[in-house]
Amino acid sequence: MRAVPKITPMPGSEATVDQSVTQALDAKVHSAVEVLRAAVRDYGKVVYSNSLGAESMVLTDLIWTQAPQIEIFSIDTGRLHEETYQLLDRLERRYQRRIRVVSPEAASIESYVAEHGINGFYNGLTERQSCCHIRKIEPFRRAIAGAGAWVTGVRHQQSAQRALAQAVEFDKPNGLYKISPILDWTNDDVWAYIRSHKLPYNPLHDRGYPSIGCAPCTRAVEPGADSRSGRWWWENSDLKECGLHPRVRVAGQKATG
Repeated sequence: MRAVPKITPMPGSEATVDQSVTQALDAKVHSAVEVLRAAVRDYGKVVYSNSLGAESMVLTDLIWTQAPQIEIFSIDTGRLHEETYQLLDRLERRYQRRIRVVSPEAASIESYVAEHGINGFYNGLTERQSCCHIRKIEPFRRAIAGAGAWVTGVRHQQSAQRALAQAVEFDKPNGLYKISPILDWTNDDVWAYIRSHKLPYNPLHDRGYPSIGCAPCTRAVEPGADSRSGRWWWENSDLKECGLHPRVRVAGQKATG
């Protein structure tokens, strides 16, 4: 296991990271590694649900270099961007390791499409949540079976909903602990780590996609917009979640799972 990585700027690069940023980020890197190692110590089998977003590049590097006991899996919903599939291949080639790919049940998808149509998730919130359940929640629950904790790349800065998250909390709907090692990282922190370590990332981020999910349900946003605003944009809701992260009470809203 290599030493906890320092954030070293790349001289002469367009993506050179400011020295003051790297110094501030070093402490966060050490903290994230300690959280990951503590999770393995405290909860035994720990898995990481890799969404293949920018945060996932950071956590994949930290896990495979600092806490390799953690199993990494990714959910192939069947509707991902081609760039996302290409990134998965690049990651495996870089680290010479496999990410476990978990897929939804074919029979469930066939039944959904027969009832709602191929893009039935546009018809309403219930239809969209049902699609998310089939393509993401059910495969996720199969993937975490037997684990004591799962790792997520949720950050406080991403949304008002996620600002209430804690680094370690019990995920009651799924019956295990949820670990968020980079909860207090900023967007600048994430990209400083990616650039300084020359990590691969989804090129859609360079095209205005701060958050990347299924292709029909994700679009680019204007600079400075909420990072979740490009997800399920047709819905009149501030709770842009698929259901993996339990909703908590926000300013009088009813808490749901």
